[in-house]
Parts: sequence; structure tokens; C-alpha cells
Amino acid sequence: MLVSPQRTRRPWQGQTERVEEPADITYDPTCYLCPGNPRAEGQRNPEYTGTFVFENDFPALYPGTPLENFNSGGLLVAEAEPGFARVVCFSPVHDLTLSRMSLSAIEGVIEAWIQQNANLSAEPLVNYVQIFENRGAMMGASNPHPHCQIWANHRIPNEIAVEAQSQEKWQQEHGSCLLCDYLLLEAKGERIVAQNESFIALAPFWAVWPFETMILPRRHFSNLSELSAAEHAAFAAILQEMTIRLDNLFEAPCPYSMGFHQAPCDGKPHSSWHFHAHFLPPLLRSATVRKFLVGYELLAMPQRDITAESAAERLRGLSPVHYRARRG
Repeated sequence: MLVSPQRTRRPWQGQTERVEEPADITYDPTCYLCPGNPRAEGQRNPEYTGTFVFENDFPALYPGTPLENFNSGGLLVAEAEPGFARVVCFSPVHDLTLSRMSLSAIEGVIEAWIQQNANLSAEPLVNYVQIFENRGAMMGASNPHPHCQIWANHRIPNEIAVEAQSQEKWQQEHGSCLLCDYLLLEAKGERIVAQNESFIALAPFWAVWPFETMILPRRHFSNLSELSAAEHAAFAAILQEMTIRLDNLFEAPCPYSMGFHQAPCDGKPHSSWHFHAHFLPPLLRSATVRKFLVGYELLAMPQRDITAESAAERLRGLSPVHYRARRG
């Protein structure tokens, strides 16, 4: 990782983004995800009042995909990938985000995640369940209605395989959990953004994105389904606080990709795995200037323009009350 904080002083005449302030409408008759509306393929949503889950109308994965492979001389290799793709609507209210939802509503979303995780993990062809949210047009979200996706793979995805290998190697060499040990190193707090009795949110030492953060449970567990009742409430609270702080950073809705990394559900023991969440927001200097992973980052190695410590300091210093609520 190349860290070059002096680059924040360079003049910017490059691309700027439009600040996304969501329209204050609780129901949009043209939205494919609002209650009672027809979706693009013609199915009509129920008049849901909490969370709503459905099979993605345009899935990246199909459960009926046959397990076939292709190999040409060991150089061109491909394997078919069956699986499931689902959409979880967080709320019937069109203009909400996690940052502006009540704690009880976020707990309802977590409960939907837990149920879907258990349901998909029980499918014989599924070996990994990835829950993720792309928020904002800058991150490719095709609809502003509050929602996320769940993709369930037959094979272990690349990033998960790398994390699994790292955690297993650390456990073999040190007899302990990699992320538990990392939390002990972070105890002095210079990279910690927020914390409660069950979770710590921090800017990881190895962060690539300017305001990248992780949420780590204090207790070692491997899977979302292992949350206790107290951790369930605390997880809702830390998700709410982190999304509020990201919005407060530039007093605008913060785009991000967020997702949970948990142990594979392949029937193998994964005692080394420590459940955690990643927040990857692209904003760099303001709500209109984003970080581009181009040039050197694509061809050589990751490079960041601010240190993890300074990013944590800025996020930590923000109000835990959403800027729109403070405006009255």
C-alpha cells in the first residue's frame, strides 16, 4: 500500500459528481421496489409494511445452472456457477436509508438477513452467502429505494478464499484468531471510529478507500446466525452510527458498498473465521470528488491519499446525529 497524503493538496480539475439529495417522498409510483408497484418483469410487489424479500428479476446466478467446466490446455479454464440472487427491501418508505431508519427498523432488516442467510445456507448447492448493499448511483445502485442484495454461490468467491487462507494460516502459526489479535492492537484507539458493548468500528490499517471502515464484533464468532439478542441490538446501533457518520462527513448522502464477510457454509470447520463487515465509500475530498482506482492502482499497487489514522479522526469527530435531523 502506497500512502501519499501530500496528494490531497493537488488542484482538482477532473470529474466531479452531482450531490445526491434524495427526494422527500415516502412512495414513488414509478419505483419498482415500492409496495404495490409492478416490477420491471411484471410481478407486483405486495403491500409490505416491513422488510420484503424476493428473487432477483435479473439474477447473476441461477440455481438450475448445470455444474459443467471448460479447460483448454490449462490456460483457458471456466466453470459454471449455480446459485441464488435475492433482493431485500429494507423498508416500504422510499426515501429512507440505513442512516435515517430507526433502530427497531434496522433490527428488522438484520432479522431478515439472518433468516435469508439460514435459508440459503441450507441449500445443498450453496457454499457461501454474500450479503451486500450498493448505496447511491455512484456505486451502481439502479434504484434509490432502500435495499440490498444477497448472492449465494456454489464456489467460494475470491476475496473470501483469500481471507479464509489468511485467517487459517494465522491460527495455525499463532494458535489464535487473526482479527481478535488485531482488535487488541487497535485498543489504543487512533483508528477506532465508534464502538459499543459488542462491536468496534475502525479504519483498518490496510484500508484502500479514503474513508474505508470495518465493523468487528468483540466476541469471536463466524456467522451472522450466531448473533446473540444483545449483539443483534448492538449491531443495529453500530450500523446506524456508522452510516450517520459517513453521511455527516460531507453533509450529503454518502455512497458506499457495504457487505458482511462470514465463514463459508460448506460443511467444513472454520474456527479461525471472525465475522466482520466492510464499508467502502469512494468519496475523497467532498461529496463531489471521488477516489478513482485507475492507473497506478490498477497497474501497480493500491494507493491512498489520506492515512487510516486521519480518516478515523475525521469520522470520530463527527456528530452521531444525522445532519438532516440537526437542520430540523
